[in-house]
Amino acid sequence: MVRRVWRLVAIMAGVLTAGVLSLGLTAPASATTQSPPAGVDITGADMAEPLHLRADTHPTQVAAVIDQVNFLGDAGQSSKPKKADLGPKYTVVVLAGDKPQQTYDLYPKAAGGPRIYRPAKQPDSEQTAAGWFFGRFTMSETLRTAGVPLERQVDTVGGGAGGSERMIPEDALDPAGNIDEAFSGLPRLLLVNVAVVLTITFGLAGIALLIRRRTR
Repeated sequence: MVRRVWRLVAIMAGVLTAGVLSLGLTAPASATTQSPPAGVDITGADMAEPLHLRADTHPTQVAAVIDQVNFLGDAGQSSKPKKADLGPKYTVVVLAGDKPQQTYDLYPKAAGGPRIYRPAKQPDSEQTAAGWFFGRFTMSETLRTAGVPLERQVDTVGGGAGGSERMIPEDALDPAGNIDEAFSGLPRLLLVNVAVVLTITFGLAGIALLIRRRTR
C-alpha cells in the first residue's frame, strides 16, 4: 500500500512538472511568430526626407510611435480645432511588414494639447470614421526621439504655489522594455509555482503515510 501511494505521488509530481514547464517553454515561442514586423513612416513639417523606422532596427521608437495612435478605437472624439491652433503636422503611417495599414495626422504643438486626426480612408482599404482626438502629452517627445526635428519638450508640473519643471525622461518612452521585463520574470514565477505544488504534494503523501502506520 505504501509503495502504491509513493508511486502515485511520483506520477502526479511528474505530470505537474512536465505540464508547467511545457507551458513556460511554449508560451514565449508562440508570441514571437506569425505576424510580420511592424514599422512606421513619418513625414511632415521641416523634414527634408521621410523617416522609415522598422521594428527590427528601431524597436523602441516604433513601439513608442504606435503607442501614440493605437488607443483611438475607444477614445472619445474632440471637436474640430481651428487651423491656426494646430501647429506643424506630421503624418504617421503604420505598416505591417511592407504593407501600410493605418495613417494618422499628428499635431504635437496644437493649442490646448496634442491632437490627432484620423482620415476615413485608410491604406488597408477599410473605411473608418474620420475624427479628431486628443493625443498623449508625450507626443512631441516621442516624435523627437524617433527623429522628427522638434525642440525638447519641458513638461510643467504643478508643485505648490511656485510649481516645478521636469523633463520627460527617455525611459518613459520605452514600452517595449517594460514588456520584455514582464516576460523575463515569467519563468521564475512558473518555477516557484512548481516548487509549491511539489511541496504540498509530498506533504500530503507524508501525512497519509503517518496515518497508515498508526492505524495498523
